[in-house]
Amino acid sequence: MRRGYLHVTRFPVQRKVIESPALAGQPLVLVEEVRGQRRVAFASTRALKAGVRPGMTLTAATALEPELRNFPYRLKDEAQALAALGESLLGLCPGFQRDAPDGLWFDASAAHLVGGERELAARVLELCGEQGYRAHVTVASEAFTSRVLARHGSRRVEVVPEGQGARALAPLPLGALEDAAAKAFSVLGLSTLGQVAALPAGAVTARGGAAAARAHARCRGVDDTPFTPEPLEEALEDRVVLDAPADTFEPVQFALKTLLDRLGARLSGRQRAAVRLTFVLRLDPTGEAQVPLLLARPTARAKLLLDLARHRLGELRLERPVAEVAVRVDAHDEDLGQQLALGDAPEGDAALEGVLSRLATTLGEGALFAASLEAVHRPESAHTPRAFHPPETRRGLLSPSGPLAPAPEAAAPITVWRETGAARERPSRLLAQPARLDAEVTASGELLAARLAGRRHRVTAMAGPERLGGEWWTDTPYQRDYYRVHFEGLGPAWVYRDGRDGDFYLQ
Repeated sequence: MRRGYLHVTRFPVQRKVIESPALAGQPLVLVEEVRGQRRVAFASTRALKAGVRPGMTLTAATALEPELRNFPYRLKDEAQALAALGESLLGLCPGFQRDAPDGLWFDASAAHLVGGERELAARVLELCGEQGYRAHVTVASEAFTSRVLARHGSRRVEVVPEGQGARALAPLPLGALEDAAAKAFSVLGLSTLGQVAALPAGAVTARGGAAAARAHARCRGVDDTPFTPEPLEEALEDRVVLDAPADTFEPVQFALKTLLDRLGARLSGRQRAAVRLTFVLRLDPTGEAQVPLLLARPTARAKLLLDLARHRLGELRLERPVAEVAVRVDAHDEDLGQQLALGDAPEGDAALEGVLSRLATTLGEGALFAASLEAVHRPESAHTPRAFHPPETRRGLLSPSGPLAPAPEAAAPITVWRETGAARERPSRLLAQPARLDAEVTASGELLAARLAGRRHRVTAMAGPERLGGEWWTDTPYQRDYYRVHFEGLGPAWVYRDGRDGDFYLQ
């Protein structure tokens, strides 16, 4: 099986700098509790140059670099972030397997779909770069070969042909074994993996046992380690614990960017798009605030999600500082992408989606609606409200007006009812219940004026009647004359005269 290995050098440190850009270039360490002592788990480049090393106590590290900043190393958070990085690759590979704390294998069997293994590796690096990570990728047939070359090789992208694992490993130093077998081989005066591979297999087994034999076989390009794809969590959620409780929005904003960049990459990898999100702000020392975000159109674009989150949370007033920011995808849908024509840019649609999402979030889920036409004669029932979504934009060569679009089928003739030269209208807004009018009519029954809420309104213009009747088979049959009336001081309105009682009603 062909598999790739992605090595993100000092992944927890890079992740910390991405979350807090002000730390770039600064001496920092991530520390963990070991037998009652705080010891360095990972160190930044500047800290390493000052002599700080993993395993060193925090006191000793601070003595070497007085300006050293330290942060807690949270194993669960790092594992979750590494899994999120793996999920972002699912658009390029069928599966991934974590190799904590700073690497993962990915299935390279579908490399031919993107132009080959080298192109696949380049795209993996590109995806990592979009999230702010610097990494190395190696594609090989063996798990050991791909891992060791990505970690200790000199190239950012390397592809090892089938059966060439031993040759590719030969120049690497003995320390690349990263286990106790390296010490046993160094006692023999060996310094490279090629020298280890040249030893007789029987002698290695007799001297070092099963562990040495396994290391020897791997140096010869023989490795039967299975690839076990990581199971995907059904829930799409993530969190960031702030370095210190924040009572201003700026630290929360940095955390939101980190969260939504990761969430957008995960959604894209799964070919999904978010429909509804919930932000959870955990407060210090207790309490939390949950803020929902409804999207007008499903999206996986991190920038749009961040803009909407800033709008939703930026003016939020909380009683206590924020200690942790979390986001949860409550509903998601298939990501169908967007077809653009040559020269088009998605910014216009993104701006519309942003405005609609803000309205829906601020006014409520049912505040935005569109009219759905109904096949009924009653003007007041000509349409019903439905959830509003921006129309699907189909542009480009295959759009209905594009040069490669299929010829349209012959449409059936459309009959438009017309009255006095204009298409028949239907009301766009109605009262909750028709209001009976105190009407003034002529001897012939023509409406002259009407009293509404105690005020008299004279009729300045009127069109109609449109006589309709039906639904005799239901419990609510009707027989009405409908008018479009313009009242003085009130404006245009829909009025009907009920055939049962002869009264006028305002709709």
